[in-house]
Amino acid sequence: MINMVDENFTEETPQETFDVVYSCLRCGTHVSNSELSRLPEIKCICGFRVFTKVRPPVVKTIKAV
Repeated sequence: MINMVDENFTEETPQETFDVVYSCLRCGTHVSNSELSRLPEIKCICGFRVFTKVRPPVVKTIKAV
């Protein structure tokens, strides 16, 4: 009996992509990293060029040793 295996079949594991969110320092508009990469220059809709990275709301707790 011949065991037939399809060699072209590859199982793809889904990659987790974390989209970083930035906030304009002047007006506070939230912009994702993918939206900023599409633009020719890094600039907010208000014209300001300084962004801060928005921290995720999850608080990490680490057990003390």
